[in-house]
Amino acid sequence: MTKTIDTRKRNWTFFVYPESAPKNWRDVLNEMHVPWIESPLHDKDVDSNGELKKAHWHVLILFSSKKSYEQVREITLRLKAPNPQKVLDLKGMVRYFAHMDDPNKFQYNKSEIIGHAGADPLIYLSATSGERYQLIKEMIGFVKENDIDEIQDLIDYAAENRFDDWFPLLCDNSAFIMNNYIKSIRHRIR
Repeated sequence: MTKTIDTRKRNWTFFVYPESAPKNWRDVLNEMHVPWIESPLHDKDVDSNGELKKAHWHVLILFSSKKSYEQVREITLRLKAPNPQKVLDLKGMVRYFAHMDDPNKFQYNKSEIIGHAGADPLIYLSATSGERYQLIKEMIGFVKENDIDEIQDLIDYAAENRFDDWFPLLCDNSAFIMNNYIKSIRHRIR
């Protein structure tokens, strides 16, 4: 007896090209009421010859159940988009939308990654341990260079100027170390 391999997946990605997609392509996806994530417009990507690639968006659809290639292809046909691809890793895919892990590629603004229909891209954009330590080091340098002596000043600065990297860290897990660091500066001054 031969076992059938299930090739269906819950998460799929594909390109949308501005010149071929219907003007209401986002509405078409939103009307499905399925969470999906949109990349910034990739209009600065280059190929291996240094030639500018055709501008495109990456789209990631997050179904609640497995879908076949054929089911997803029906969607991409409506959008005049190329063939869909299975997503192997959600975090890696969303980070790719800004080329976060590929410094040799143009770095798109991760704040331009947009969640639709309840998708939350921030879940997948959280800093890795190494990135978190580097950002804490940056905050320590900022505190020293700017004579910060209250955590409120650091949080206010992060909320206004570093909303995409420092602010989430301070809100989620780094305020404790930064507050203690700032307190130790105050105690040393006394």
